[in-house]
Amino acid sequence: MVVRSRKEELLRQMQRLGCVELSEIGPALQETEALGLVRRESSSLMAIKARQNTLDHAVALLDKYAPVKSKLLSAKPEFSQEELLSDEGLEDAMKLAEAIGAADERVRRAGAEESRLHNLIESLTPWKSLPLPLDTEGTERAAVLTGSIPGRIPLADVSKALEEAAEEAEMFTVSQDKSANYVLLVCMRECLQAVQECLRSYGFTATAFGGMSGTPQEEILRAEESLQKLAEEKAVWSADIAGRGGNRDELKLASDRLSVKIAAAEAEDRLFGTETTLVLEGWVPAEKEAELEAILERYECAWETSDPDKEEYEQVPVQLKNNAVTNSLNMVTNMYSLPAYGSVDPNPLMAPFFILFYGLMMADMGYGVLMVLAALVAMKKIKPQGGTLAFCQLLLYCGISTFIMGALTGGLFGDAPYRIVHMFNPQSTWQGLPYLFNPLAKGGAEPVLYGAMVLGLIHLNVGMIVSAVVKVRDGNPLDAVFEEGALWVILLGGILYALPMLGILSIPTTPGLVILIVGVVALLFGAGRHSKGFGKVTAAVGCIYNTLTGWFGDILSYSRIMALMLAGSVVGQVFNTIAAMPAEGMGVNLFTILVFLLIFLIGHTMNFALNLLGCFVHDLRLQCLEFFGKFYQDGGRAFQPLKIRTKYVRAKEN
Repeated sequence: MVVRSRKEELLRQMQRLGCVELSEIGPALQETEALGLVRRESSSLMAIKARQNTLDHAVALLDKYAPVKSKLLSAKPEFSQEELLSDEGLEDAMKLAEAIGAADERVRRAGAEESRLHNLIESLTPWKSLPLPLDTEGTERAAVLTGSIPGRIPLADVSKALEEAAEEAEMFTVSQDKSANYVLLVCMRECLQAVQECLRSYGFTATAFGGMSGTPQEEILRAEESLQKLAEEKAVWSADIAGRGGNRDELKLASDRLSVKIAAAEAEDRLFGTETTLVLEGWVPAEKEAELEAILERYECAWETSDPDKEEYEQVPVQLKNNAVTNSLNMVTNMYSLPAYGSVDPNPLMAPFFILFYGLMMADMGYGVLMVLAALVAMKKIKPQGGTLAFCQLLLYCGISTFIMGALTGGLFGDAPYRIVHMFNPQSTWQGLPYLFNPLAKGGAEPVLYGAMVLGLIHLNVGMIVSAVVKVRDGNPLDAVFEEGALWVILLGGILYALPMLGILSIPTTPGLVILIVGVVALLFGAGRHSKGFGKVTAAVGCIYNTLTGWFGDILSYSRIMALMLAGSVVGQVFNTIAAMPAEGMGVNLFTILVFLLIFLIGHTMNFALNLLGCFVHDLRLQCLEFFGKFYQDGGRAFQPLKIRTKYVRAKEN
């Protein structure tokens, strides 16, 4: 609670702090509102938004009339929080924006008039040779008609019919084109009706020239003169707008200042108060509580902070805690769904696996270097924030992982070193870069596949460990024992039973079989322990089916790590082979080197782009479906504090 006179000042301080999300008041205060003891605050939100729309429209007009080429990877201009909270120059910017809008309105009106005049000239062109004024209706006894007859109808037939309908009628051809014959008809007024009925049968369409008194040629010339004046007028107003292009940054800054005001106004609309005091509720991260209290103490506020009860968890917003590494996974989590409040933050758990899997899938030193360089250049040039920063960080870490895995598999733009050496020296016995494992080597695909599945098994078990810990924490230890615990016993028993059969260990298979059976019994018992009667049987059958198919499918999904590593390597080698073919057939010369470079660059650009996206999508699938499926509770609402948010400029951090 705070005194009303300090409302704006307090909201500005909260906006500077950027860690308080104001929320709607609780039921108790709503009942007080119903009694008329307090009222909801109202702001000029719609008026501020309308002003910002005017500024944004003016910026868009300047981009249209006075476009500028932005520098590649250029950072937004920076302004301090005080500058963004200031009203300095705002009114001047509004007047400028309104002037730009008015000038554009003049241009658009002139453009509409130009369209009308062009249509008029087009309609008068067939009548250009007609010497009569367009408002001619005839004499006291003679009538004059202008119109068109479809081009497919012979005019001789029309003339013959007219002679039969009215002897004192004459048809003159003004012009012709493929679609129509433009004609002038003169007849006695007493024959006009008979002439019209005759012409109607031939598809005659009368042409009216309302409001025009000169000849067609005179009207066309008059319209062309008007078009010239309109073109000059448009040029003047367009130049007026373009001449204000130097004020573009001023308008952008003003628009962002209004964005700050809009955020404050939206927060103000959530407040309730009396004539002298205001009441607000909201959320603040626990680690920021001391900073908030320091501000509230300066404004003589009465406040109370408390942790949310479990019943309130659905209303509590979520803000992920991240360091320099796990922050990069924010974009991945946000693409899926934020975790529910009180559940597990997946980023620290997911980060090492996501980065490792991506590196294994891409596995090329050359591609890794490109990713690292792109990330570092972008981070230095544009100084990204928020989601853009997370993307650059993820690109950097995945690039490092890609380089390391490329070194372990001997991949450098596929087999480019081997191909280049043998292109210049076909007799060379060099076998290429050394490697620890390589799916393209003889017998190398199976170890990579088995290794991918082992990593998948580790990945899934980490998820199970998290799930078991959460169940124990929430007071459900038996669920952890009969679900994750039983599966671990089965896994241990299966390993002890399989190792001697594969000749890896010389131990009896009986202990492993016993442990395996115990695990199966525990799993089946746990599946049916909450069911009754025949439901225990169906629960047991469903558990067996879901466990077998689920785990088999989950483990098999990790084979995509090997598949993508293999696919990227094969495609890279194919392009290298094609690029080297001219040199192998014609020898190394300037032409074959240029061909090699051209095919090499095009091929690896395509392969890199496809793998960059493909590895991300498949890595994302492993995390969101296989890993998250073991423990993740989604449905969280993003924490949206009152803070300085901008579109065109950057706010300097305190």
